[in-house]
Amino acid sequence: MLEKNRHALKEWAVVVRQLGKGDQVILPRKGGILEQKRGFSVEHREFFFFPTYSHESEEELIPRIRGELSLAVKGSSPPDEVWLDYYATVEEAFWIGELSLLKKLDGLHALTWSAMEDRFHYRRPGLHVLALRVFRLPATLKIPNTPRYNGCVSWVELDALLPTEGATPVLTDQAFAVKLGLVRAALAPVPAAPSG
Repeated sequence: MLEKNRHALKEWAVVVRQLGKGDQVILPRKGGILEQKRGFSVEHREFFFFPTYSHESEEELIPRIRGELSLAVKGSSPPDEVWLDYYATVEEAFWIGELSLLKKLDGLHALTWSAMEDRFHYRRPGLHVLALRVFRLPATLKIPNTPRYNGCVSWVELDALLPTEGATPVLTDQAFAVKLGLVRAALAPVPAAPSG
């Protein structure tokens, strides 16, 4: 793990909560509106989670997660700050070009099947799936929110290098290996996606 990093990935706060609790280890990604031409790519193999609250949709969450949405909003930072609580490393990245393969991931993430279908078909068929090792930072990093961080994009370069020292995995090595094994078994025919 890098000692310091300045890269962050924007993701719904409610999904970051699920990753931070170890309830899921995968993250389906398509890319933001402003990434139309090139789409999403795995630009960084390590990053902070930048929680977002725009476009969060209760209807796109599986029923057992829907109550978490209000908790995520209650725990949100003030508009002039961004609170970073989690860091992640990309253990594996997959490009899923067949819709039927996504169905095998049901129960391993927070999104409904219709939400996964919509994301798969958005712009061009296909969806990235990242298998992540997630770490809790020893204390919340509170940074100023700047206009430069706005916009519907996936990746944000933070204004400063931030420390990762003291970050601890949210799952034990054994628990993570079990969850990653389920993902690998579901996606066995899929080769790993190249890094951006």
